[in-house]
Amino acid sequence: MINKYTCQNGVRIVLENIPTVRSVAIGVWIGTGSRDENPQNNGISHFLEHMFFKGTTTRSAKEIAESFDSIGGQVNAFTSKEYTCYYAKVLDTHSQFALDVLADMFFNSTFVEEELNKERNVVLEEIKMYEDTPDDIVHDLLSQAVFGDHPLGYPILGTEETLNTFTSSTLKEYIHERYTPENVVISIAGNVSEAFIQEVEKYFGAYKGDNKQTPENIPVFHANQISRKKEIEQAHLCIGFEGLKVGHEDIYSLITLNNILGGSMSSRLFQEVREQRGLAYSVFSYHSAYQDSGIVTLYGGTGAKQLNVLFETIQETLDTLKRDGITDKELTNSKEQLKGSLMLSLESTNSRMSRNGKNELLLKRHRSLDEIIEQIDLVSKKSVDEMTNRVFNDKYSVTLISPDGEFPNKLT
Repeated sequence: MINKYTCQNGVRIVLENIPTVRSVAIGVWIGTGSRDENPQNNGISHFLEHMFFKGTTTRSAKEIAESFDSIGGQVNAFTSKEYTCYYAKVLDTHSQFALDVLADMFFNSTFVEEELNKERNVVLEEIKMYEDTPDDIVHDLLSQAVFGDHPLGYPILGTEETLNTFTSSTLKEYIHERYTPENVVISIAGNVSEAFIQEVEKYFGAYKGDNKQTPENIPVFHANQISRKKEIEQAHLCIGFEGLKVGHEDIYSLITLNNILGGSMSSRLFQEVREQRGLAYSVFSYHSAYQDSGIVTLYGGTGAKQLNVLFETIQETLDTLKRDGITDKELTNSKEQLKGSLMLSLESTNSRMSRNGKNELLLKRHRSLDEIIEQIDLVSKKSVDEMTNRVFNDKYSVTLISPDGEFPNKLT
């Protein structure tokens, strides 16, 4: 049972009591990410996430880390294209303490110059590390190809140039603009009573924001090609098709289709590309859903000399899927896999906290497990086959990182 409460200032609290566990997960979710940035401050959401751990008016960076280590808890954060989350997972006896530290980080971080300079260097190293992983970069290049100049195409980490412009005042200004009460959700899951909502409200229920409405900026899907030459052993290929936005009524047909195409070891791409032809160690597909758009991504990594064969094999797999449709066995297996992974994921308080936080932030609604299973069961062979022909059309983007940066022959 999920309890939902809205504070007077607009902060939303969602609490799911799970009396059968001994842990509590608390997440502070803010509806801001790289899509809310501009070319001048790209990367500020992610940098701010780092800086929240670098000391408050009452705790040093070391004391924040030690406070959770000393109680056997965990504290972390992450930034995506559409939201930022700070979270802690602790024993139920330490839930009040965890809330106190998270609130202290949220409201009282100091952003002192010395820590800012140190953390700027840490993020620069993170960018360098990322540059050494071409199988990550190629996915970011795909976002850039698909969304063009729209902020959804920006890298979450930002760039060295933008990082060097961030100061204590720019961080505080961004918090004032984006960390407004109506943009914040506090999600709690675990062995904690409904009365804990009042504890959360004491911390988060009174602060003010300027309620500034950001203009709607709906992205347009582009068919583009971007390649990058890099001294590496493999060629990394991404193909992107237009998907569905988060909460779309046909989303389960697309998720079922993705499972069949490249979401598991029994999927068509894995079986054809890896098992039958031995072309790649890593090959898969996935769907990214945003508030107003989505991308279906197909990825494969292979030796540079096999790139043409890999691309042709992927195209043949898609053509067969479009021509013949899926089998009854594939439909049944995919739906059962979806239901199984959903139920297994809900055994963790962290994943329940994340699910509830995201649902409240992006959809403002919460479906029960039974409702989701019912939606999955309603997916039919016809709806998946229609989705196949809807998604896999001639309008797609391709990105490549390889030793020569040369696209497959069929693309040129």
